[in-house]
Formats: sequence, C-alpha cells, structure tokens
Amino acid sequence: MTDWMLTPELSALRARIRAVIDERVIPAEQTILAEDRAGSRETLKAIQADVRARGLWTPHLPKDFGGLGLGVMGMAALFREMGRSPVGAKAFNCDAPDQGNMDLLLKAGSAAIKARYLRPLCAAEITSAFCMTEPAPGAGSDPSNLRTTARRDGDGWVIDGHKWYSTGGENAAFLVVMARTSDDPRSGATMFVVDRHAEGVEYVRRIPVFAPDVLDHFEGEFKFHGVRVGDDALLGAEGQGFLLAQRRLVPARLTHCMRWLGLAARTLEMCRDYVGARESFGKRLVEHQMIQVMIADAARDIHSGNLMTLHCAQMLEQGLEREARPYSSMAKTHVARTLCRVLDDAIQMHGGLGYSEDLPFTHWYRSARAARIADGPDEVHQMVVARDFVRGRLDLLV
Repeated sequence: MTDWMLTPELSALRARIRAVIDERVIPAEQTILAEDRAGSRETLKAIQADVRARGLWTPHLPKDFGGLGLGVMGMAALFREMGRSPVGAKAFNCDAPDQGNMDLLLKAGSAAIKARYLRPLCAAEITSAFCMTEPAPGAGSDPSNLRTTARRDGDGWVIDGHKWYSTGGENAAFLVVMARTSDDPRSGATMFVVDRHAEGVEYVRRIPVFAPDVLDHFEGEFKFHGVRVGDDALLGAEGQGFLLAQRRLVPARLTHCMRWLGLAARTLEMCRDYVGARESFGKRLVEHQMIQVMIADAARDIHSGNLMTLHCAQMLEQGLEREARPYSSMAKTHVARTLCRVLDDAIQMHGGLGYSEDLPFTHWYRSARAARIADGPDEVHQMVVARDFVRGRLDLLV
C-alpha cells in the first residue's frame, strides 16, 4: 500500500482502519444487514464497541468530542478504507448525514445545541437528518428555489414548508432545516436545528427508491406546519444559510468521494480474483483483451479520482474553501461516475453470477446510482467547473 501524501502517523492509522474493515466488518456485512431488517443492531453495536476500544471512534472529530483531531487529509485517508464496506462508516460513527451534521454543529452550533444534540450524536446515541431538498417547485439542484420559510414571531421563529430526501429523517432526533428568512439572493436563507418530534413537524413517509434501505440510509419526507423555535435554534447567524450549506457541502462531497473510492477499489479487487480463475473459450477471462480494457479503465479512473480527492482535501486543509469548490465538483462528478461504471463492468465480467444476488454488485449499483444526483447532479457540477475555467479561476496543471 503506497501512502502518497500521507504522514507516517496517518499511514499507520489507515492500516488499522483497514484491518477492522477487512477482519471485522466485511465478514459481518450480511449479518448486520439481516439484523437491521429484523430491527436489531446487535452485531453492529459489538463492532462499534470494538472500534471504541481501539481508539478509532469518530476519528474526524476534535479530541474533546471523542475523536483524533484529524484534518481533511486524515479523513480522506481513513474514509476510503471505511468505504470498502457499505456499513463501514457506520461502524466508526462516520456515516452520512450524521458525519456532515457533526461538522456543521461544531462550526456553527451554539453551546446549548452542542450540549443537547452534538455530544449524543458523536456518541451514536442519536441520529440526525439534513432538510434542504424540496419537492418541485422547491429547492433541488437550484437552491434559489427554496420555498420553506421561517418568519419572525415575538422572540422566536415560525417555520412552514415541505422537505423530502431527508436521509435518515424517520428515526432522527433532530433535523437541520434550511428555510428562507428574506428575499435576498445571497443572505436570504437561515439554518435551524429542529427537534424531530416538535409540534407541527409531520413525518409524511419513507420515500420508496431504487436502492434498498441500508441502516439509516432511507429517504424521509416532512411537512412543517407552524413549527416554533427560539433564537437558540439558529445555526450561525440569520442569513448565513447558503454560506453554511457551502461550508458543509464541499467537504461532504469529498467524504462521499472517499467512501465511493473505497467501494470501487474493493469491487475491482473482487473482479481480479474472479477473472483470474474463471476460464472461458479456452483461457482465463483475464487473458481476454476486452476484460483487460475494463480492468485498465477502472484502475485508471479510481487512481485519478483518488488524486483529485487528495488534492481537494489538501486545499481545504490549507483553508482554501472558495478555491477548492470547482475541484470538489470535478472530483465528485468523476468519482460518482467511476463507481457506477466499475460496478456495471463488474456485473458484466461476472456474467450471470454478477447479475444474481449471490454477489453484492446489484445492491451496490442501485445505491451507487444515487451518487450522480446526491449533493448536486453531474450537470450542476459540470457547469461549475466550466464557469470557473472560462473565468480563469481554475488551474488545471497544479
């Protein structure tokens, strides 16, 4: 394993994370998923206890919140290993959307919010959801379409609106809700922390989607009917909603990329084992040139996605948030497409076996297809990259 750009300490941590994933998590995947469908998390909790005992719990968090105080580069190194399993991040309490919400509450939450919600979230005692996306004609890929509103009323706020695709919202203890507080195109939105069971919060349904539900990865729909919150429910200040969304989404895109790269690499390793042993038309599959092309394309795309992600992570660690945005868009689009393509080719290389549910590729592909929509569809990210390049703000030979 070549640890390019990583310190010796991060390299050692990476190896420890990989050992837990390969020795504990991957062998227990099917048991964890079966137990979850039956309403139990016994095996997952046992692995989480082991992770805590090894000192690897929520490594991305500051030390005073139970983590290891790693920067974005550390997250990049470790999340790739967790991503080798669809349940890996959950084992370390680093799964989306909780991990992104932890970072958001750390940056913008009041002392009261951190005490009530952040600490139990860091301890995996509760879960959370992020409520920004709305059904049409509300906010989707264009946040300026935001329709949910929060209006001043006495010493507090009243929230009305409709949200969906709030991942994990059904069982969440709290929701981060983006609402319009003025008509200003730049400072017209504000984020609020809302108790999931507050009066006026209506959980409409779990949205049936293409992918199977995995642990807390199910999509919720909410309506907010005159939900009252106080000033202490604000994240940051009034009007900072769009700014905070960007601060959350740029690193969140990278954490997705990290996990997707881990799963793509594991998929290709499984293909290597199969095509090296399976014989067809008088020779092993790996000796057929068309198979070699699939493997070469996947190896190139995973490697280039890894470089894009590490480069962007390094920029964020240096405080270059604005400059990193087009690079995060480039990485997110490339890695999302790579994961889908690698899984599609894996199914093809395995033939009927790959199309069956005897292997996990079909399940993984159905979940991976959302990658090209979540946190901004491909087309929006391409627009960002093209716009910044045309304006002379994107250096390609870094």
